[in-house]
Amino acid sequence: MPMLPNYMHQALELMATLFIVAVGFFCLFLIFMYIRDRRQTSDAVLRNYPIVGHMRYILSDLGEFFRQYFFAMDREEMPFNRAQRGWIGRAAKNKDNTVAFGSTKYLKEPGTAIFVNCPYPTLEKDAEKTSSLVIGPYCKNPFEAKSIFNISGMSYGALSAPAVRALSKGAKMAGCWMNTGEGALSPHHLEGGCDIVFQVGTAKYGVRTTEGAFSDEKLRDVASHSQVRMFEIKMSQGAKPGKGGILPGAKVTPEIAKIRGIEQGQDSISPNRHPHINNNDDLLDFVAHIREVTGKPVGFKCVIGAYGWLEDLTNKVKERGIESAPDFITIDSADGGTGAAPMSLIDNVGLPIKESLPLVKDIIKKAGLGERIKIIASGKLITPSEVAWAMCAGADFVVSARGFMFSLGCIQALKCNKNTCPTGITTHNERLQKGLNPEDKAVKVANYCLNMVHEVETIAHSCGVPEPRRLKRFHVRMVQENGKSIPMDELYPTVIARDTTEQVIVKN
Repeated sequence: MPMLPNYMHQALELMATLFIVAVGFFCLFLIFMYIRDRRQTSDAVLRNYPIVGHMRYILSDLGEFFRQYFFAMDREEMPFNRAQRGWIGRAAKNKDNTVAFGSTKYLKEPGTAIFVNCPYPTLEKDAEKTSSLVIGPYCKNPFEAKSIFNISGMSYGALSAPAVRALSKGAKMAGCWMNTGEGALSPHHLEGGCDIVFQVGTAKYGVRTTEGAFSDEKLRDVASHSQVRMFEIKMSQGAKPGKGGILPGAKVTPEIAKIRGIEQGQDSISPNRHPHINNNDDLLDFVAHIREVTGKPVGFKCVIGAYGWLEDLTNKVKERGIESAPDFITIDSADGGTGAAPMSLIDNVGLPIKESLPLVKDIIKKAGLGERIKIIASGKLITPSEVAWAMCAGADFVVSARGFMFSLGCIQALKCNKNTCPTGITTHNERLQKGLNPEDKAVKVANYCLNMVHEVETIAHSCGVPEPRRLKRFHVRMVQENGKSIPMDELYPTVIARDTTEQVIVKN
């Protein structure tokens, strides 16, 4: 084999040297990126998965250019699409939430809400701050609730400790309330100083004896916290009506076991209903008992399927006296979320909120209890248009769980029941929890809540009213199967009571 000329040897050596230097610089760059990703606190994915986590954002950015050819469009993904998650992400970061070119939303989809804008919208100088409402006027300690948008029930157990702390602190910043979920009150809920709604689940976690019976003594202990403002009896949950809460044993840590009063490492399975509540009289008795012991407002949460029992409930309230009514009813949607539930229940049982909310509102108003019983709407109401629709339909407040999870950084990995959540939100794996910094995420929680209220107010102003509580059913039209819309007050004409014997249909 002929010898290579000297100059070629030198060139090859130079190329080898340059290659080694380039590899060295690349390795130093990777080390720098690794250290930076691990030290930053704003992004849980990058903190838990340094370097490789950047691929998620690179592909997401490139998707804006390529998804019209290869991938699902903005509005096609389930259960929450790219457009919804994108709005929440920008709202949580307090970034500009305007979009360009035109809407990607198909406006002829049946069920689409179209708000009726006014030719003379509310001027900024005439706009009003969203008014507060008093819940529980017959209680010793009524609750003046200021925010129309609040954090729905998510248990400590289903959520990690850093996630609960971030939500608590963010709720305080935003001035909204936080529901404990059925997993009892933990120190993490109290840490932020926010208003708290304590949920009494079917297993009575946090207010039960060692044998599992309901404990008035522990109820008083919970009520002694000034932050605990209301109590919610969980009758059923949208994602699993007829089934109790499920917390896999892998997520029952020593702390969670102590707070709930159960065995560590064992599956936490709640009864499918309160065994001592067999009818409406029992329900009203339990509401009255908790209200008497705590001195605070009491209501219940349910997903609507059959609804004749609600009419019977209002009749019994009128028989007993208006003070006997539950102070609020939380209506959960059949498409609500959960950490773990059978697919058969998630997919096929219960009414969605767009059908059940107007129905319940009308039953309550027909009984003359519209001012007495406040209505809280829950279930996939995570963007301004959905919240504004609920206000039109008759909700006094809206609560969201998954919307706030997205504000914490949820990427919809659908691993909530596996204890492997990559963002640290629904896992008790300490390595993964390190990605979630409560101080940083609390700001995003507050931003999401405040930007939500702001944009709902913007919709209200477009409809010509000074604040969201003035929105009525005639302010929104609902698209039908033929692609045309009709006013919501025609789709759901409200029946209200004139007196105990006569009713009249009015537009609301």
